[in-house]
Order: sequence, then C-alpha cells, then structure tokens
Amino acid sequence: MTNDPLARAVALSCFTAPESAEAVSGGITNLNVKVRDQGRDWLVRLGDDIPVHGVMRWNELSISRAAHAAGIAPAVYHQEPGALVLEFLTAETYTEMDVANPANLPKIIDLVKRCHTEMPAHLRGPILTFWVFHVLRDYAATLRADGSPHTPHLNELLITAAKLEQAVGAVTLVLGHNDLLAANILDDGERLWLIDWEYGGFNSPLFDLGGLATNNGLTEVQERLMLENYFESPSADTLWHSYTAMKCASLMRETMWSMVSEIHSEIDFDYSVYTAENLARLEAALADFRNV
Repeated sequence: MTNDPLARAVALSCFTAPESAEAVSGGITNLNVKVRDQGRDWLVRLGDDIPVHGVMRWNELSISRAAHAAGIAPAVYHQEPGALVLEFLTAETYTEMDVANPANLPKIIDLVKRCHTEMPAHLRGPILTFWVFHVLRDYAATLRADGSPHTPHLNELLITAAKLEQAVGAVTLVLGHNDLLAANILDDGERLWLIDWEYGGFNSPLFDLGGLATNNGLTEVQERLMLENYFESPSADTLWHSYTAMKCASLMRETMWSMVSEIHSEIDFDYSVYTAENLARLEAALADFRNV
C-alpha cells in the first residue's frame, strides 16, 4: 500500500474528477478512504493480500458481490489490485452495546442467518473455507517460525484447541462472515448491513454465533436465546456444548490473530493490548466451558 492512502484512493481509474478524500477510521487490516466523485460518495478499501491471515482479496471480492446480491452489503463499484471501491452507506456503525441491545439482537441474528443461507446461491467461482482449527495450527507455526514472545504458550493453546475441535463435533457448512465485530454491522435507520468480507468463507454457523457473543459481551441468557432464534428450536445440551467449544475457539483465533499481527501488521494499532484483552476473554470462556 502507498504511504499516502488519500492520494492512492483518488488516483484509482474508476474516478473521473474526485472532489474530496478523507480517511475513515475502523480498519485494522486495511485502510479506508471516503472519496467524493461527481456528486457521489464511495468507500475505498485499500489492502493487499495478507497470506499470513488467510486474507485473499479475490475471495473478498467474490463474497462482497454475493453479499450485495443477497441484499446484505453495499454494491461493489470497482476493483483493482490493492483496492476495492464500494457504495458509501450513510449509516450508524454499531458498538458492542448496540449489538447486545435486546431490541437489536434479533435483527442481527436474522441478518447473520441470511448471510449463511441466502448468499451461497449468489457466489461465483472458487471460495475459501474458513476452518478455525486449521487457522490456529497455522498461526502457531507462524509464531514459532518468527520468534514470537508468545511461543512458550503455544503448546498449551494447541492442546486446548484439539480438545475444542473434538467437542465441536460434526458441522453443517454455511457461508460465514467469520469476523462479527460490532463495527462490521451498520444501521441506516431502515435496515442492517453487514460489511468487511475479507475473512468470509464456508464454515460452521456456530463460529459466527460464537464470535458475535464473544466480541460483543452477550450474556448466557442472550446466547441461549440467540441459539433458539437461529435454529428455531430450544437449544439442546449437545448443541450448547458444541457452541461453547466453538465460542472458545473463536476467542482463541482472535487472540492468536492479534499475536501474529504484533509481528506482521504495519497498521498503526496497539495489537499487544488487543492480545491481552482477548487472552483474558479466552481464559474466562474456557473456565465456563470446562463447567459445562
């Protein structure tokens, strides 16, 4: 990526006479720029492939187009190496409190389920699979190879991951978003939108549900209601066991993602603090899982 993202954004071939460009906060694996061209606003996402995180921009492009076709995400306007230009949405970005709000949560669950069940019909070409336990093993190998200060803890993490994978058991594949942070949910006052598809791929629905819970501080009562709403039936003990295991795996992935980013990311973000925050969440979730 260029050292001047604003200049990079306005120089894209899709723009005729850019009137303004301003940085948009929020990205921790890419840079976002709002460009106004011929009276319309566009969001430019600047970012190359990130193989160490399994982020491949051709995959993000395909899934972004499918998400728009399903009515879940804004339209793709233009793409070229290192840049994706999307329709700019005038909408509120959710916070963790917004996601946990009982008035919002059912709508979010419905949006996630639509992602899982409706988007596959709109997909074209090859699409990645996101299996969190492979991701964890690969992250561990990367951290070891690069001399991470977290290396002494990797054996214990991988032993725990293997137990969690066994506890998850058989899965049903859906098209997952796989990064359900509050900031990836937008509300324009009439509908919700789901953005940022760089980690999208086929996965168990439990990963998105677990990520939604852990990233946004849902209570156990809310989690059980989430499962009942999503699966349209009371949550059985076996489902709850699988779900809590996947929830822990989701937190472990976020923790190790941050560990790897401490070494590899050039984005101005305090990854070491983020690692510590997620490690604390993981330890609490594992304690609950062991009591299930």
